[in-house]
Amino acid sequence: MKRREFLKTAGLATGTAAAAAATSFPAPAIAQGKRTWKMVSPWPRNAPGVGVNAQRVADALTAATDGRITIQHFAGGELVPPFECFDAVQGGAADIAHGTPYYWVGKSKALNYFTTIPFGMTAVEMASWLRFGDGQALWDEAYGQFGMKGFYAGSSGVQSAGWFAHEVNSLDDLKGLKMRIAGLGGEVMRRLGVSVVLMPPGDIFGAMQSGAVDAAEWVGPWNDLAFGLYKAAKYYYMPAFHEPGPALEVFMKKETFEDLPKDLQVIVETVVRATAMETLADFTYHNIDSLQSVLEKEGVQLRRFSPEIVDALGKTTKEVLTEIAATDELTGKIHASFMDFMTKANAYAKVMDQPMLEDRARVWG
Repeated sequence: MKRREFLKTAGLATGTAAAAAATSFPAPAIAQGKRTWKMVSPWPRNAPGVGVNAQRVADALTAATDGRITIQHFAGGELVPPFECFDAVQGGAADIAHGTPYYWVGKSKALNYFTTIPFGMTAVEMASWLRFGDGQALWDEAYGQFGMKGFYAGSSGVQSAGWFAHEVNSLDDLKGLKMRIAGLGGEVMRRLGVSVVLMPPGDIFGAMQSGAVDAAEWVGPWNDLAFGLYKAAKYYYMPAFHEPGPALEVFMKKETFEDLPKDLQVIVETVVRATAMETLADFTYHNIDSLQSVLEKEGVQLRRFSPEIVDALGKTTKEVLTEIAATDELTGKIHASFMDFMTKANAYAKVMDQPMLEDRARVWG
């Protein structure tokens, strides 16, 4: 998908989640009143994966509730600035939002764990911890401090490490580099000498093209192709150390959710859950499909961080997480639960997932 195409495409806003949810929940016999909710998101309208799936949530909830809840979606900057979605919902300027928790870590450092941490869980592991482990209860506790309620809304899967104007072969090459990078990965990079910049997704290409930044991470091949990042830098580093399976979310005020009739509460939870699976499938298919197109662009060179850099990133990550875990009692509890499950998941992956992928590569090349 070309960069201009997703900005023009409005027809991608409908999805199978809406149809499935609508057929699962017939309209109630007794009307419970109708609600019109403003939904904000930090994503450019119709941006692959994120913008498209935000719209799918809006359309699915409207269809599944037979209009008892009508969602009006405002993309990044249309109603509020991209990084002010949390404040907009909390303050009443919006009713619901689609985003990712680490965009709001100014509220609490604990929120990092509900998006991703460097060298952390994959998308499937993260969903498992949230759905069947302690994750959702801890998330409710963390968001409850602000009167909010969050729902897991899918993932991009493993992301790319980013686009770099120059090769990064050693730790010295990182020093003084200006890079757009989000989340705890940004703090890790900062401690290794990188000048870290966080900007909304829609500003990334312009910043790279103008030289305001020397490097930038966004998502993966599908999004990077659509945003034209290959035009601004040629060294494409994969995979990301900082976002192995970042979570997306839908959130609203806790009282907004609890004021809904029970059947609408179930519909909201079920629609978002269905959209989560669709979002991951959407990203996975299109990242796979887009990779070769990206690598065939003139001058693009695929790279991977050296063992020296990975070791330094890992060591610094552990230092950062130790500090964050000591922030307060709740953050420490979240950290302990997250790390406990990730340790088990890592042990499982070493004997199951990793050998399977090695065997598959041996057979298919």
